[in-house]
Amino acid sequence: MSLSPCKTGPGYASPLEAMQKAPHEKIIYVSMLPCDDNQPNYIATIDVDPASPNYQKVLDRMYFPNLQDEIHHYGWNACSSCHSDCTKQRRFLIFGCLKSSRIYIVDTINERKPCLYKTIEGEDVKKFDLSSPHTIHCLASGEIMLCCLGNANGELPGGFLLLSEEFEIVGRWNTDDLPSPARIYYDFWYQPRHNVMVSSEWAAPNVFDKGFNPNDVPLGKYGRQLHFWDWSQRKHIKTVDLGADGYIPLETRFCHDPSVPYGYVCCALGSTIYRFFQDDANEWQAEKIIQVDAVNGDDGQPIPACISDIVLSMNDKFLYFANWFHGDVRQYDVTDPLNPKLTGQVWIGGLLKHEHHFEDGRPLTGGPQMLQLSLDGKRLYFTNSLYSAWDNQFYPEIKENGSYLVKIDCDSENGGMTLDQDFFMNFKEEPSGPTRAHEIRYPGGDCTSDIWA
Repeated sequence: MSLSPCKTGPGYASPLEAMQKAPHEKIIYVSMLPCDDNQPNYIATIDVDPASPNYQKVLDRMYFPNLQDEIHHYGWNACSSCHSDCTKQRRFLIFGCLKSSRIYIVDTINERKPCLYKTIEGEDVKKFDLSSPHTIHCLASGEIMLCCLGNANGELPGGFLLLSEEFEIVGRWNTDDLPSPARIYYDFWYQPRHNVMVSSEWAAPNVFDKGFNPNDVPLGKYGRQLHFWDWSQRKHIKTVDLGADGYIPLETRFCHDPSVPYGYVCCALGSTIYRFFQDDANEWQAEKIIQVDAVNGDDGQPIPACISDIVLSMNDKFLYFANWFHGDVRQYDVTDPLNPKLTGQVWIGGLLKHEHHFEDGRPLTGGPQMLQLSLDGKRLYFTNSLYSAWDNQFYPEIKENGSYLVKIDCDSENGGMTLDQDFFMNFKEEPSGPTRAHEIRYPGGDCTSDIWA
C-alpha cells in the first residue's frame, strides 16, 4: 500500500488563515541567560496551557554546551514561506550568539524536550569576516539567512550569512563585489512579491557590548538608517536616513500581507515608529508616524521611551510596541497607517516608576522589552531583558532578581489590552540562579518569524 503524498509544507497559506485556524499555543520557548557568566545559556520550554496542571512552569531546560555565548534572537529553519513545499518541515531552531559568534541548531522533533543538533563555531563564522549573528529568517529555498552585526574583529561592517538546508555555511548572501553602503546592521525582513528586503542598524559589537555611551551617538557609532536591497539580485539599492528622530532603528516588520508594499520600524533612541513604503515612483521612502516624548526623571534629565520591540497582528490591524525605559506596552490601530490610533496601554516596571497595572503592587525589575503575539492576536507575552551589558547599566537589579514573563490579553477586534493578573513568571530561582529571559517563540509559528512569499 502506497502512502498518500503530503499536501502542504509548514505554516499556513496566508496570514489570515494563520489568524483564524492556528490552535491556542500550549508551550512557548524562551531564550535564557543566567546572570552568572559561569553558567551556560539555555532554552526554556514553558507550559502556557491554562488547562494544564503544569501551567506557568518550566517543563524543560536545554543547556548549551559553552559559556560566554549570549544567545539573543533565534528563528526557524522553515516557516510559511515554504508552505507550498511539502518536503519542508518546521523542526529546527537556529540560535545566534552575540558574544561567541556561535550558531546553534536545536532539534524540536520532541516539542517539549528540544535537543542540540549541531554547533557551528564562531571561528567558522569569522572566516567570512563576520561575527555576532543576530536576526535569523528561513527562506523559501530552504536556506537560512542570518544578519551578523560585525566583522571578524567585532567592528564594522557587518553583513548577511547564508546556511544551507543542511546547516552548512554557504557564504555571504550579497552577490555585489563592491563594498556595500550599509555598514551598520541589526534586523531585516524580506518581501519577495515586491522584490525587496529592508535592514536596520544598531552598532558594532565592540560598541554596544560596553553598554550605552551617549557620546558615541554624535560620533556616528549608532545607526539611524534603513537599507533597501534587491531581493532577487541580492544587491543594495537604496539607503534612507531617518534623521535625528530615527537613531537606533531596531526591529523591522513588513506587513504580513505579502501584497502590501510597506512596513514599520521602531527607533529605540529616537523613541519613534517610522513607516517605510514604496511611493508612486516605486522608490522606497520612510516617514515618522509615532513619537513618544521624553519624560523628565527625578534628576530633571529627560528619559526617552526606548522603543525596543514591535510586533504586528496577523491581519496587520494592530501594532504593538514596548517602551523599555518608560515601562509601558502600547497597542495602536494602524488600519490607516498614516494615522495610527492608540487603543491600549499597559504599565509594568520601567525607569519612570509609573504605577503599574498589577493590582497587588508586586515589585518589578526592568521594563517591557521583547514581545510575542499569539497568531490569533489575543495574547501578548513579553520579557524584560534587552542585552546583559545594557541590563546591568539601566536595570542592575535584574542581576539579583532575574527576569519576568508576563501576559496581556488583547481585544483583537476592537482594540484594548488587559494585564493578566494571574500570569507572572519570575526567573530569580532558576537552577542556575537569577536568569535573564529574552526572545519568545511558539512551536507552530508566530507573528515575528513567518513570512509569506
